[in-house]
Amino acid sequence: MTHMNVAMMTSGGLAPCLASSVAYLIEFWAKALKDGKISGLTLRMYIDGYKGLLTGDSTVISPDIYDDCASLHDVGGSPIGNSRVKLTNAKDCIARGFVKEGDTPLEVAAQQLLKDGINVIHTIGGDDTNTQAAELSKYLLEKHGGKVCVVGMPKTIDNDVFPIVQTFGADTAAEQGALFFNNVVSESSANPRMLIIHEVMGRDSGYLTAATARKYREMYSKTAKFPGPGFTTTRISRDVHAVWIPEVHVNITEEGARLKKIMDEHGCVNVFLSEGAGVNDIIKEMEDRGEEIPRDAFGHVKLDKINPGVYFSKRLASLVEAEKTLVQKSGYFARSAASNAFDRKLIRDCAEAGVQSAIDGISGCMGQDEDKEGHPIRAIEFERIKGHKSFNTSLSWFQEMLTEIGQPIA
Repeated sequence: MTHMNVAMMTSGGLAPCLASSVAYLIEFWAKALKDGKISGLTLRMYIDGYKGLLTGDSTVISPDIYDDCASLHDVGGSPIGNSRVKLTNAKDCIARGFVKEGDTPLEVAAQQLLKDGINVIHTIGGDDTNTQAAELSKYLLEKHGGKVCVVGMPKTIDNDVFPIVQTFGADTAAEQGALFFNNVVSESSANPRMLIIHEVMGRDSGYLTAATARKYREMYSKTAKFPGPGFTTTRISRDVHAVWIPEVHVNITEEGARLKKIMDEHGCVNVFLSEGAGVNDIIKEMEDRGEEIPRDAFGHVKLDKINPGVYFSKRLASLVEAEKTLVQKSGYFARSAASNAFDRKLIRDCAEAGVQSAIDGISGCMGQDEDKEGHPIRAIEFERIKGHKSFNTSLSWFQEMLTEIGQPIA
């Protein structure tokens, strides 16, 4: 047995899982101490993700409040703060004042962990966070003899990380996005010939858009009641009429013709649009105009700057002859929620296995390994962790949904 110095950090965008991940990790580390698996425990939180690790900004949690940390399950966002920092992008780290000119961010991070006496660090984040954790783990192994065990926790509402079956927060975000649209859809009655674009987060994967549409349709089919003829609000007027995601090619002209028929008959059209749909077309048009493409520290296009929702709404509005167009983004509403029951169970199982993995000295990203029989929860080797996993459009529920709403199956 040994005294364990354990650190945690959350990083990247928010997701409905960060607070629960911290809470469950604290719970199972405290249990390991109580059960005698370790002789002592120090829990350190790095503030604002990799920024805190680089700048040495951290706090130690008092053992007196370990049990109280269960209250974090009711909290959205991160209880210790996030940031988007790429440890291998020295130029960006220097420009933002996280490291000094001439310093190597990976070495600065490694030295901080060694200075703080860290045995284990839990990196709670998406593919960028955990690919950075992989770089850090590799660096620690090569330069410092692997003295720090790195155990990742996979959060991303996009559910687009190889080879993980389900990432933390994705199910909750879909549920919250459905709740969001359950109110927004009433705007279809605010004006004749109303076009509503529900823009859902998802850079490369259409999972969240598809899952949100599915949950919304399940929600309103169970709860909505309509009196019958004589009213303009109907089951069809409040339904989803199109689901546009990166994995499915959209012929805007043909879709426009199909949706115009719905507009003519029901006075409104409701489209669920993934923010990553059509991005390549938008970028090409911007480049043809000589415009600079805004990107973040990881080289990702800043989707909020190029605004796919506005782009598609302008093109579709003319095709369906909309009198008024409304673009509503559910992303920030959905991603800032507390975890639902499904995600909390997944997080709990991964946290329990993650603590044991750390005690055993095994680094990796916790998750259901889709390449292993039975999809066991295990510390997946960091070199296998990759982002940009596409949504599987052949899933029966997705195919059935498109058939039901009358959208051609690509």
